[in-house]
Amino acid sequence: MDAKSKERHVHEVFERIAPKYDLMNDIISFRRHKAWRRFTMRKMDIQPGQSSLDLCCGTCDWTIALAKESQGGKTVGLDFSRNMLDIGQAKVDKLGYGQQITLVQGNAMELPFEDNSFDFVTIGFGLRNVPDVVKTLKEMKRVVKPGGKIVCLDMSKPTWQPFKGIYYFYFEKVMPLFGKWFVKSYEQYRWLPESLATFPDLQALAELFREIGMRNVKAYPFFGGVAALHMGTKGNEIV
Repeated sequence: MDAKSKERHVHEVFERIAPKYDLMNDIISFRRHKAWRRFTMRKMDIQPGQSSLDLCCGTCDWTIALAKESQGGKTVGLDFSRNMLDIGQAKVDKLGYGQQITLVQGNAMELPFEDNSFDFVTIGFGLRNVPDVVKTLKEMKRVVKPGGKIVCLDMSKPTWQPFKGIYYFYFEKVMPLFGKWFVKSYEQYRWLPESLATFPDLQALAELFREIGMRNVKAYPFFGGVAALHMGTKGNEIV
């Protein structure tokens, strides 16, 4: 699948699954994704007033958490799915963050922001879905401030057998069935294991962070390596 075809296919998938996206995240991760995000937030150590950009923000759970932690800091969520953003905007408004959080429909590979704009740029369970991982990481680096951090929380690839075999059986065979049973979206959830096939593993993604010039790169595997947090700090260079 070429880049344009992947972009179009992923857009169609997320437009379709948006109404049940939160439910399925809980089901397929056994609610562990919330604990992983809490761990990530502790490692980020956001200070009052700091700004954040949340890419592939989906229905905005992480965007809202970033805004809450920053205690008034400018927070922007970006996603290419209007259906996802509509659900996210309803959450933002209900919780009273409408003045602090701005939601933008856009492309993670071509960010509509000035250089050095945010203290943090995050992407949660979205990097593996973009057509060009390196281009997205470079854009994240471009818009984060010197001394700021780019943060990726995503699925990863366990290496320990027999757990590895059990995990791939679940991910490739069982999880799409959950999509069929719970949200009538078997074909859409078949995409998720496909999206992981060519995605860099724990060490390879950390190396990509270093190759684009990020410093102090850290990688933290979760639950035997099924997911991982990657963080890197931008130096004092202009871009």
